[in-house]
Amino acid sequence: RDRVYICNIVKCRPPQNRNPLPDEVGACMPFLERQIRSIQPKVILVLGTVAFKSLFSTTAGIMRSRGIWKEYEGIPAMPTFHPAYLLRQASEKRKTFEDLKALKVRYDELGGRR
Repeated sequence: RDRVYICNIVKCRPPQNRNPLPDEVGACMPFLERQIRSIQPKVILVLGTVAFKSLFSTTAGIMRSRGIWKEYEGIPAMPTFHPAYLLRQASEKRKTFEDLKALKVRYDELGGRR
């Protein structure tokens, strides 16, 4: 836990736990950007479509993008499935596990291991 920082795209939960609207994401992105600059992570794990589309300003979905390294502000970023999706689609857990293993390898390569 001392090497992991968890944050959300939006800083408050949307009503009925719906996905955040574009204006909600836009209002919160400056806070997220400051968090990332402040923390200076070695790698970023991007969980789910909302986070992926928000960070990378893309219309591409997580299905085609998961497991493929991207860069966010020069930081390696691995998109993968959101945990809530995995609760509904247990068959996708293996892919996510492979993504997490790749993230760990990159983290270690970048000197993240203590």
